[in-house]
Amino acid sequence: MSLTVTGKISRQGFGAGTWALVSDNGETYELKDAPVALQKPDLPVKIHGQIREDIMTIAMIGPVLEVQSFEILSSS
Repeated sequence: MSLTVTGKISRQGFGAGTWALVSDNGETYELKDAPVALQKPDLPVKIHGQIREDIMTIAMIGPVLEVQSFEILSSS
């Protein structure tokens, strides 16, 4: 399923952790292979991607979102 989500980047999970997107409505998406440009906590972004229902992760913090494109938003 393809979708576009706005929110803020977060580092979550145990051990080494994982990068996530916490959407404006509070839903958490685990980012699959997050680009380096997105690896900054509290970064406001809009991400277009694909929900990957065919994979599982150790973190299990929410749906896995494979990033197809993104836009860094101004923090206002």
